[in-house]
Amino acid sequence: MRHLAWLLALAAPSCAQTLEADLGARIAGFPGAVSLYAKNLDTGAAVGIRESAPVRAASTIKLPVMAAVFDAVRRGKIKWTKPLTVRPADQLSGSGVVGSELSAGVKLPLADVVHLMIVLSDNTATNMVLDRMTANQVNAYLDGIGIRTTRVLRKIRGDGAQLVPAQGWSDFGRLPENQKYGVGVTTPFDMVTILAGLERGELVSPEASREMIAILKRQQDNTGIRRLIDAPIANKTGALDALRADVGIVYSKGGRIAMAIYVDGMEKIDYGPDNAGSLLISGLAKLLVDGLTGSGKLTP
Repeated sequence: MRHLAWLLALAAPSCAQTLEADLGARIAGFPGAVSLYAKNLDTGAAVGIRESAPVRAASTIKLPVMAAVFDAVRRGKIKWTKPLTVRPADQLSGSGVVGSELSAGVKLPLADVVHLMIVLSDNTATNMVLDRMTANQVNAYLDGIGIRTTRVLRKIRGDGAQLVPAQGWSDFGRLPENQKYGVGVTTPFDMVTILAGLERGELVSPEASREMIAILKRQQDNTGIRRLIDAPIANKTGALDALRADVGIVYSKGGRIAMAIYVDGMEKIDYGPDNAGSLLISGLAKLLVDGLTGSGKLTP
């Protein structure tokens, strides 16, 4: 919590004190590590907890992957109509439909595969994208926009009976010290920076930024940021056995609140909608919107 004081100095003193107290009360005693960053893109008010410390990105890494694909299309390196083939060896369990519902050999245009990667967080679709847009290429794009900590490390691997050695490693991912992060590493600050760039129309182009936001608004996981907030939201979630994450923009009446929340280290494995991490994220998201817009506080 040591970063709260100076970041909240941007907000009104009474608002800062209320938000700091509410966040501390909500997190106290939670069996896991919480990292977050949130910013009101209209007023500049911000708050962070370990916002610059690296975290496991899980499926939130699909946000920068999508941005890199949009950039490659803009530069003429690939076309949205490029057909990608569903290969039996690539079909994974977990989130999405390509691995479980579509026949091997089906060809899908790149545009559809990217939409599935975000809207359904489809793991097979993600690997299909990373076969065409490699992890190193995504990381080079991130370097180009000034994002230095967020990195794609490898493709997603199967689990259970589908467990196979991870493939598609980036140069960064091959370093032994980075393999603990899984498919990707990021920071809450990086993710909010990416989201802010989207909202300003600065990622790839104004038109591309608007389209990416529209895709994020269609994603279908409502267990985190979306659970308690009645406002338009563009977001991307992530989940691992011990982790829940959600990054997005809340278009509230009091301002556009970009936030990234990561909860890791939970002991109980629960992929239901009421996972303790998801519930915590939903409460923290509501507190952040209320606290950074001055709309009152959420009663615990």
